[in-house]
Amino acid sequence: MSHSNIPHSRAVRPSVLSLNINSKGALYASYMPYLTNGGIFLPTTKHYTLGDEVFLMIQLIDEPAKYPVAGSVVWITPAGAQRNKAQGVGVQFASDETGKVIKQKIEQILAGHLNSSRSTHTL
Repeated sequence: MSHSNIPHSRAVRPSVLSLNINSKGALYASYMPYLTNGGIFLPTTKHYTLGDEVFLMIQLIDEPAKYPVAGSVVWITPAGAQRNKAQGVGVQFASDETGKVIKQKIEQILAGHLNSSRSTHTL
């Protein structure tokens, strides 16, 4: 009797990342408005690849609630990046209702700042 060499498939659960943003300046530096669904940069030393699914718990400025939102890695800044950019990943928010809610919430907080020429973690 032979044994099959077919690997057992197992579901890979998305990483859960927590982000607490405590100022408009930090939010501006982290937000990625140019992504279709909006997105956020998270400083991390953990290794990710483009397309990895992640689940975020985002706390904004003085709000006690954390916003849960799914997303996918669309940007990677490696250690030692040029211009001393922080190591981490950019996560595009999912196109579902929770993604739309967090994008709208962030853009309300940053109203008037989104067209600034100040540098951010990504561009």
